[in-house]
Amino acid sequence: MPLTYDVRLYSIEVRRDRPKPYRLRWLVGQRKHSKSYQLKAQADGRRSELMSAVRRGEQFDEEKGLPISELRAQQGSITWYEHTRAYIDRKWAAAPAKSRKNYADALATITPALVRTTTGCPDAALLRRALYGWAYNRNRWDEEPPEDVAQALRWLAKNSVPVSALEESAMVRIALDALGLKIDGRPAAPRTARRKRACLSDVLGLAVEERYFSTPVNPLTTVKWVAPKSAEEVDPESVANPRQVRALLGGVREQGARGVHLEAFFGCLYYAAMRPAEATALRRAQCHLPEQGWGTLTLRQGIVRAGKGWTDDGQAHETRHLKARAVKDSRPVPIPPHFVRLLRQHIATHGTAPDGRLFRTGRGGLLQETGYGEVWAKARQDVLTEQEAASLLARRPYDLRHAGVSFWLSSGVDPMECARRAGHTIAVLFRVYAKVLAQTQERANHRIDAAMREWNEPE
Repeated sequence: MPLTYDVRLYSIEVRRDRPKPYRLRWLVGQRKHSKSYQLKAQADGRRSELMSAVRRGEQFDEEKGLPISELRAQQGSITWYEHTRAYIDRKWAAAPAKSRKNYADALATITPALVRTTTGCPDAALLRRALYGWAYNRNRWDEEPPEDVAQALRWLAKNSVPVSALEESAMVRIALDALGLKIDGRPAAPRTARRKRACLSDVLGLAVEERYFSTPVNPLTTVKWVAPKSAEEVDPESVANPRQVRALLGGVREQGARGVHLEAFFGCLYYAAMRPAEATALRRAQCHLPEQGWGTLTLRQGIVRAGKGWTDDGQAHETRHLKARAVKDSRPVPIPPHFVRLLRQHIATHGTAPDGRLFRTGRGGLLQETGYGEVWAKARQDVLTEQEAASLLARRPYDLRHAGVSFWLSSGVDPMECARRAGHTIAVLFRVYAKVLAQTQERANHRIDAAMREWNEPE
């Protein structure tokens, strides 16, 4: 039931025929509440307590009829450590394995900072191992941890601050300062700090929901925090042009059987702007590859490596639906005729795995980032000039996806269609590809200028 300020207290009712004749009645929202007392002084005292809460501007719980301060007292002083464990328990079942790791990573960074004292504090590396590997890994809660881990967790359970302490802005700042640093004290990457802050906000939001705070306000929203600057935009220096991409794919192909097999994999990242996880999961049934003209790849899922300790089935990889999409959603991506031919040739030469996957290891397993990363690194070394190889140009296989989207944009494809094919929102597209879009806008201005000159329009 919701909290409300709508509270009405009535005069004490006297019922002489009852063992407790003095009845206090009050209305919270639409719910009636009452309690009877043996003595009138008791009923008067209780009425004064409730009236004081009303005058302080406290909200009341409509279902229980109690002010928020009393609810918090009844719940006891639950600690930050206990609350975060409850958060993990609640989120675990529905969370992808990679998200589970991210929750554990964020909380293992924040929790050691939210303690009453540092006296007897275990080593930072041990605390990290105990929290990340045990306290925040739901899969291991039924296991007996090593003694040093158990001792570290007992110390945390004893010294963790009450979750209600985070109503104070100073305590929230301690948490924010902690998530901005690595375990060695160096600044964390901006994207990492933002991800951990999002987790902190979610945990505090659950505390609001559980009514551990005196007001229904997430304390994080009351503290001004300047996020670390993050270079989300694609650097044009990393974007290969079509001629360079063709050369790099040729460099992959020249690396023997392994390279021949991976040429089409890297082609998926460029010509269809697929994420590596989506290309790893690509199956024959998702490919419409006509003998002539454009084809279509209908993307439905991705295969992500999360580690055996974080998945439900104990496998290192987890098959998930498309990023930021509904479970059964799909994303059709048109592909040009020459890439259709490459995929047809790939299937004719290599066949598919028993489950229909186009790309696999020599033993039929899932592609590993380390494996195809080695092939890509060698192709760059073999194909690019010394200066290009030392630059950001196509340094990661993922940069092929950026190159593909950038090529679409520079070719004049509508940004909305580019976003749809890439699986972005239009807002993300404009943010990530801002520099590329700026270049296309400049070219568009030149074209408009030329057209206006044809019509003798003044400049």
